[in-house]
Amino acid sequence: MEQEVTLKAGERIDQLSSQGVQIIQSSEVFAFSLDAVLLAAFVRPSQKRRALLVDLCAGNGAVGLFLNRRFAGRVVEVEFQQRLADMADRSIQLNDLADRYQVINTDVKDVYQYVAKDQADVVVCNPPYFKDQPASQKNPNPYLAIARHELTIDLATVCDRMSGLLKMNGHGYLVHRPDRLTEILATLADHRLEPKRIQFVYPKPGMDANMVLIEVIKDGKPGGSKIMPGFLVADVSGEYTLAMKKALYE
Repeated sequence: MEQEVTLKAGERIDQLSSQGVQIIQSSEVFAFSLDAVLLAAFVRPSQKRRALLVDLCAGNGAVGLFLNRRFAGRVVEVEFQQRLADMADRSIQLNDLADRYQVINTDVKDVYQYVAKDQADVVVCNPPYFKDQPASQKNPNPYLAIARHELTIDLATVCDRMSGLLKMNGHGYLVHRPDRLTEILATLADHRLEPKRIQFVYPKPGMDANMVLIEVIKDGKPGGSKIMPGFLVADVSGEYTLAMKKALYE
């Protein structure tokens, strides 16, 4: 049963009908995009009620909320920006998920103060994609700049905390940019995270991939990585494919 929540200036409520959840969004500070939907859909389902999932760089809580039907255990959302953490917390209330969901407003670097090492069965992360380089153009909106550029966290820290939180043989999931793939794979290896599934996401036929989804296992046996069939978001006319529609609406 959904609960009433108070919306703040510039906020709206959107629905992801495929997962039966409503989520508080704001174009002024943060709104989920397809990468959050695809990352959640890439996570293997689990009906283990004692399992723990940690969502790093959680933003407004989209990835964790989209997993509410696929993951039966406890979900901890970790978000550095207070306004986004507040949005995530109110979305949890809105969907009456407070019995399983918790938001921690802290820097990912400090996550061990709240979640002990080697405790998580699953860790997911939709991190900032772009390096913080002096010449790189950044959004003048600080909320969006932090979400997109490595201003407060970088890839190495994401991989380090993902590895530290996971139990041995726990599963981690990451969405990122294909143009950083060699760096991503090397960084994962440096942190005892063995890639097991990799899937490239293509916006339209004939276009280069613009996202990559990666599943890792902590201390997993080397080798055996699978390159999944590519995921096509839209056809040549721009209409969502059946697979994309299923992720969004069914």
